[in-house]
Amino acid sequence: MYRRCGCEEPDTGRTLGSRCPRLAAERSHGSWYLRLELDTGTDGRRRRVRRGGFPTRKAALEALVRLRGPAGSPLTVASWLERWLENHPGAPSTVTGYADHVRRYLNPLLGHLLLAEMSVLRVEEMFAVITREHQGAGRRLSAATLDRIRATLRAALNAALRQGLVEENPASLVALPPTRRPRAVVWTAARVQHWRKTGERPAVAVWTAAQTAQFLDAIAAHRLYAAYHLIALRGLRRGEAAGLRWCDVDLDEGTAVICRQLQRRDGRLMVCPPKTAHSTRVIALDRTTIAALRAHRSKQQAEAAAYGEGYRDSGYVFTNLNGDPVAPGRLTHVFQKLIAEHDLAPIRLHDLRHGAATLALAAGVELKVVQEMLGHSSIVLTADTYTSVLPEVAHRAAEQTATHLLRAAGMVPGTTRRRGRALARHRRPTGGHTRTGLVRRRGANSRRPASAGPRPRARPLGRLRSDPAVSAA
Repeated sequence: MYRRCGCEEPDTGRTLGSRCPRLAAERSHGSWYLRLELDTGTDGRRRRVRRGGFPTRKAALEALVRLRGPAGSPLTVASWLERWLENHPGAPSTVTGYADHVRRYLNPLLGHLLLAEMSVLRVEEMFAVITREHQGAGRRLSAATLDRIRATLRAALNAALRQGLVEENPASLVALPPTRRPRAVVWTAARVQHWRKTGERPAVAVWTAAQTAQFLDAIAAHRLYAAYHLIALRGLRRGEAAGLRWCDVDLDEGTAVICRQLQRRDGRLMVCPPKTAHSTRVIALDRTTIAALRAHRSKQQAEAAAYGEGYRDSGYVFTNLNGDPVAPGRLTHVFQKLIAEHDLAPIRLHDLRHGAATLALAAGVELKVVQEMLGHSSIVLTADTYTSVLPEVAHRAAEQTATHLLRAAGMVPGTTRRRGRALARHRRPTGGHTRTGLVRRRGANSRRPASAGPRPRARPLGRLRSDPAVSAA
């Protein structure tokens, strides 16, 4: 720690700093500063940070203790983020997303700070700068993007909190605009017409059963048809489809084991475990999917024979022409190209997965079964995000509800007439059996005489019709 001031030399105008003679004579003159030595950087150079403007030595000492943090060794936010990313155990796609946020937002705006200097105010200032920069450049910035940036910073600071480097996580205390998970909407005829007229499209949309069938029929001759058939009917993620091997598929039993996925990281395809523990699953294959996979295997064998010696038998179900596994990004690129070629309503490849859940629901499949098919850990996620109501299902439910209500009221559905049977059920009988014609009306005070003996037992309707006495009457 040291003391300095802002006084200047009369001749040169240079700041005197710690050389000012008033510092020794006047205890209240100037301010206290501190300097912290940090760990050596990756480039081998020594690093230090300076902080100042403290009115007293005691205030500077308290700041020094605070900046060193609970562990006693100061660390900048940039250094911690670098260390955190290097040791992160998450999936490659998750780490790639974190690294992108660190490179674009966290390091430029917070990297120069010490971990101990992180506060709610600093984080709020960062989001304010991000918002201003996007607005100034005319770029769209959604609440979901801000929430994902905060999630990255929160995860990094939680790791620092577990290691005792910070005492609290300010990213968890920052208030951001609320976000809503987008619900998938169905491409109805009216919505398709509106899209063709204005170009406006939903964030998440699914095809109807007829539109899905139209797409599959249009691409039936494509070499990757079986991949899109599998995603559309069984709801695989694109990485799961790319990572599927023939040893994981049993066409005789009609099952497929989803136990790995392919992800691109640092320009290379990497084999990774499924997204979550529940994503590891066994899915059932219907007859059409089995037939599509059998035909695909025959075509793949023909391609291998035509390619020659350079063909690489990788064992994957969906491959390039040389036998290497197809990349997930390639599946997306080809999918978007096929949609444009056949002039279909636009959806993402992941929306085929949404559509598989929606079609299963429309077919009467239980929600729990749909959850297991998709590999979700929670049935709430399946219900809230992945299942939309198709128009025909909604109309059927509306008609069933109306019919149930009208029947309860004794009305004929679709009319204003009341049911005759419903009225008859409420009308009390007035005397004997009307079908026999033996109806005898009695007065209110008429009673059977006691001398008439026991009442005769009632006869079945069939016997009443054949009784001669009744016929004569």
